[in-house]
Amino acid sequence: MTSWSKEEIKISDGTKVLAQMPVIVSASRSTDIPAFYADWFMERLKARYVKWFNPFNGQPLYVGFKKTRCIVFWSKNPAPMLRKLQDDDVSPLEMLEQEKMNYYFQYTLNDYDNEKIEPIVPSVGERIKTFIELSKQIGHHAKDRIVWRFDPLILTDMLTPRVLLDRIERIGDQLAPYTSRLVFSFIDIKAYSKVGKNLERGGITAREFKSDEMLEVAEGIARLTKGW
Repeated sequence: MTSWSKEEIKISDGTKVLAQMPVIVSASRSTDIPAFYADWFMERLKARYVKWFNPFNGQPLYVGFKKTRCIVFWSKNPAPMLRKLQDDDVSPLEMLEQEKMNYYFQYTLNDYDNEKIEPIVPSVGERIKTFIELSKQIGHHAKDRIVWRFDPLILTDMLTPRVLLDRIERIGDQLAPYTSRLVFSFIDIKAYSKVGKNLERGGITAREFKSDEMLEVAEGIARLTKGW
């Protein structure tokens, strides 16, 4: 695997440190930066570096943006990216355009409102509105710069393949004019035991998909995408 290049940079206190220089920045799969830290991220982008602590050993690492050509935003609620920055007259999205930075969004938009599986996120209706507004504000090639993720697909006694397909269809009918890609996955409780424990803690009894159920959902999505 090719490692990131490293360069010496000067941080705000004048100290020189060695920083990793990634070409693509993933922001972020560890936490929802667009939802909770949009202002902070834009400040760091202007400063041209960020200090990050390795969660395994607690050691600080520096990441520089000098060679960055693309930022991938992962979010369940990127609405703060559309609001004016606290100390500025532009939104984070507008600032990205001013910086001439390439970017795109991996937008996870599930519909588990009735089951309260994702209690912290806004309602599915609000998130659909945000998706559409995000696409409109991006403008140029917007359909290729927002990926819709229904991830993961979850099975319970009430959440059957047919119910999941109905919900995907209802959302997709509204999003189809604004995106060109849908990504989905089947929940894998055995591989991610923490997910299973979190569901149990929330009073949700989920189970793995059987092969025929995966085929039913995949074939159903294939039919829907032809219509979209």
